[in-house]
Amino acid sequence: MKKQDWLLKILVWREKHIKEKNFILILSFIIGVLGASAAFILKEAIHIIQLLLTDHFSDEKANYMYLLYPVIGLLLSSLYVRFVVKDNISHGVTRVLYAISQHKSRLKKHNMYSSVIASSITIGFGGSVGAEAPIVYTGAAIGSNLGRVCRLDPRTLMLMVGCGAAAGIAGIFKAPFAGLLFTIEVLMLDFTAATIMPLIVSSATAATITYLLSDGKALFAGIPILPFTFDQLGYVLALGVFCGFVSLYFTRMIYFLERQFKRLRKPIWRFIAGSAILSTTIFFLPPLYGEGYDSITVLLQGDARAITEGSFFYAWKESFTVLAVYLALIVLFKVFATAATNGGGGVGGTFAPSLYVGCMAGFLFAFVANRFDIFSDTLLSTTNFALMGMAGVMAGVMHAPLMALFLTAELTGGYSLFLPLMITSAVAFWTIRIFESHSIYTMRLAKNGELITHHKDKAVLTLLKIDSVIETDFLSVKPEMTLGDMVKVIAKSHRNIFPVVDEQNKMLGIVLLDDIRNIMFRPALYERFKVQTFMTIPSAKIVINTPMEQVMKIFDETNAWNLPVVDENGEYIGFVSKSKIFNSYRRVLVHYSQD
Repeated sequence: MKKQDWLLKILVWREKHIKEKNFILILSFIIGVLGASAAFILKEAIHIIQLLLTDHFSDEKANYMYLLYPVIGLLLSSLYVRFVVKDNISHGVTRVLYAISQHKSRLKKHNMYSSVIASSITIGFGGSVGAEAPIVYTGAAIGSNLGRVCRLDPRTLMLMVGCGAAAGIAGIFKAPFAGLLFTIEVLMLDFTAATIMPLIVSSATAATITYLLSDGKALFAGIPILPFTFDQLGYVLALGVFCGFVSLYFTRMIYFLERQFKRLRKPIWRFIAGSAILSTTIFFLPPLYGEGYDSITVLLQGDARAITEGSFFYAWKESFTVLAVYLALIVLFKVFATAATNGGGGVGGTFAPSLYVGCMAGFLFAFVANRFDIFSDTLLSTTNFALMGMAGVMAGVMHAPLMALFLTAELTGGYSLFLPLMITSAVAFWTIRIFESHSIYTMRLAKNGELITHHKDKAVLTLLKIDSVIETDFLSVKPEMTLGDMVKVIAKSHRNIFPVVDEQNKMLGIVLLDDIRNIMFRPALYERFKVQTFMTIPSAKIVINTPMEQVMKIFDETNAWNLPVVDENGEYIGFVSKSKIFNSYRRVLVHYSQD
């Protein structure tokens, strides 16, 4: 019997014996297991590659292999992506968002494994990116393809994608709350009673599986956290503002550097530029090698001097000035290393880099404050402030303060810093929101009008496409036609608007029936007036592929009820009306809002 026949029989049996809600929970459990397994494999692969390459490195002097390893990693990963995968798998979280917004939550089968292979090579050889975006992409692809095999409808398929993403984050960080909140805040799935339970099942399952497969401890368990006292509240608020501006720098600079790499049309030039920037920055600043969790652990344990190991700065590790400058350079150049990795052909995300920069920024804040007694004689805990910096920068970069709060708490295995983490996350988030309304993930899609958000109106407008509401049954006229010719056209039409076009079908203007009603029944004027004498210029023209949200803004600004649609060359296509948009909007809103 054919595979399709077996599958169909199983699906029919399931429909008869397992309720839909229970079946969704079973699938979310399976996705949690698979997502955790993929996360564990990815982390182990990265660790093994890094151990083989760097275990023999000297701690007391610069290691010149830092100039070579990242280049090899970018070369291998870019060749794998270009000639084996033959698809763009970078910017994993953004691509998941795009799939949810534009592709009905459909992700390709190779996405279930291709990001794991490519990112393990990239990061293992020193690529300064994170494994979290690739595992989100992988988990989302697992959910998407499993849902498609089970013939789920688009809304449920979107939920399965969210479950996969939640499982990936929960599995790689051993943080179930963070996985759940990542899906709600970053992927922006609608939060309802029907969606929350499957997300909880996937997140909890993935975190449990990862704990069983590993040592059973939180990622940064055992670090010396001191109790928070309210005399430090002013410092925490100041740190939040500082993290907000660091987040703004991180987001804007990443976006700027990405555009510069895109201007290099040929892949070989992008590879050369990315390799040069990445290998140079890692050689002078070795903590930029890979994800950087070893450096984070060193700082959280309070040993800033150990971070200079393997660099030119090691000889001056006792100097406060050298250490402060070294940390500041890491904060500034991590962005360049991350952008160079992705721009040069590597595969990785900005999740871990934002954690990394936050840790460095928070530690530097307390380190400098303690040195100069900037606020008072109170000695600040560099460990506490490094953790708060992680939460603050992550909240700002991702626009996800709740996820940043719970992830940082879960990474340490405790909630003793919950209040200062909450304050830092909130202040950093609102600081960056003053200057940047979109997260690093949503910025690319938002600029193209391709982003679904929690805002129902905007989400539905995103789902609508201009070509689905264009009406083309308007009879066009030429500017040299007489009023008599115009009357003959009116007799054949059931519309009261007539586009005026030239021989090349370029849109010149419109004729409104109401504007010529007083002369159209006077035959004596039929040869006297021509269309070009009584046509008018429309208040605006809609260019095809304009995002629907922008279309509605144009309607509001012009107070028009009908507007012509033209292509990029100004050729007439049809008309779009408010009534048609509203009818389509109501139909999609009903479907989108169902639980």
